[in-house]
Amino acid sequence: MTKLALNNVRPYGEDVTSILIDVEDGVIDSIGDNPFDDADETIDCGGNVLLPGLVDMHVHLREPGREDTETIATGSDAAAKGGFTAVFTMANTNPVIDQPFLAEAVWEKGQTYGKCDVYPVGSITKGLEGKSLTEIGLMARSGVRMFSDDGKCVNDPQLMRRAIEYAKAHDVILAQHAEDHRMTEGAVAHEGEQAARLGLRGWPRVAEESIVARDAIMTRDYGGRYHLCHASTEGTVELLRFAKAQGINVTAEVTPHHLLLTDEMLSTYDGLFRVNPPLREKRDAEALKQALLDGTVDVIATDHAPHGSEDKCVEFEHAKPGMLGLETSMAIVHRVFVESGLADWRFVAKVMSERPAEILRLEDQGRPIAVGEPANLTLIDPQDTWTAKGKDMASKASNTPYEGIEFNARVVGTWLRGTQTYSAKKA
Repeated sequence: MTKLALNNVRPYGEDVTSILIDVEDGVIDSIGDNPFDDADETIDCGGNVLLPGLVDMHVHLREPGREDTETIATGSDAAAKGGFTAVFTMANTNPVIDQPFLAEAVWEKGQTYGKCDVYPVGSITKGLEGKSLTEIGLMARSGVRMFSDDGKCVNDPQLMRRAIEYAKAHDVILAQHAEDHRMTEGAVAHEGEQAARLGLRGWPRVAEESIVARDAIMTRDYGGRYHLCHASTEGTVELLRFAKAQGINVTAEVTPHHLLLTDEMLSTYDGLFRVNPPLREKRDAEALKQALLDGTVDVIATDHAPHGSEDKCVEFEHAKPGMLGLETSMAIVHRVFVESGLADWRFVAKVMSERPAEILRLEDQGRPIAVGEPANLTLIDPQDTWTAKGKDMASKASNTPYEGIEFNARVVGTWLRGTQTYSAKKA
């Protein structure tokens, strides 16, 4: 097959048109008002919404080391089902991705499987121990674009300064997990009324915000590109706003769960709701929504974190932090922004595809739906009601916090360079 026609489709949720894809070259060949009925294959898209393939700056695919909970293959399946054509998998595996050959192995496995471009994130410190820097230069030369100790914060300010300087020299991104561990020891829930009522040790906002402030000032003084992982508080938003007003090169992400869920969910002590950083209060979620709308926060990233039932079906304080995110993120963003009338599909494309690709300098992702551009695409039915169930996830794990929740939008098709990687229709 050389030509694929997507007929009766609405790019960015706008006017109905048809799109012809050159499958061999993996690019959009033509766009026109009349159906391309002479194509080798035609798909009637039913007037559904077409967006550029989604790009996730923050996932955990667990390979190597915890293949019992996720692999690059199953994570790629989950990504494709969620509309993603590129994901960045964090370095906190076993062994830690702190050497070039490990990063190269992750990339090669993803390319061999072929469902999604899986980019490895290198660790900032060796073994995530926070004691000495990895060979950032060597890893950058092997293709690593972003470095993070995610799951842990680079707490040592002198070490973080050196990391910023090295990252600047090699023009790569440092992605910080902002958490002063001295303030969160034993903490499992947001520090507030709910944690006090439930008898759970509280995790204060300042543990995140103090690191954000420190790192923003360091980035101001020493340069480079700094990215904040999973912003979660109202105060963090204000700090980001300040930093950007000063011209500091700072970008930030927010997760779908920090937009939709709050610490009110913890009343059942269900380990599915334990996450790092913790679910915050309603005012934090509202501040994060507004920050996305005005560009203070740049992107939505899932922080997809698979865990086995043995790590979640335990007492809340013993549950491992993390939630599945790849397969539900589009439905949540639709609910929070599109269905509510806060934003349109152009906004969704910006925060879930275009802006992350721009930050990461991916030349073939997050591109406009236009002739000659890569055919990395996702098709969304905005009127397909479905219920989230862990057992139905493509992920190897089932730890979704949205179990039993009904959503009104679903990804029904994904294409990576013109090849379909997911279809909601059963063969």
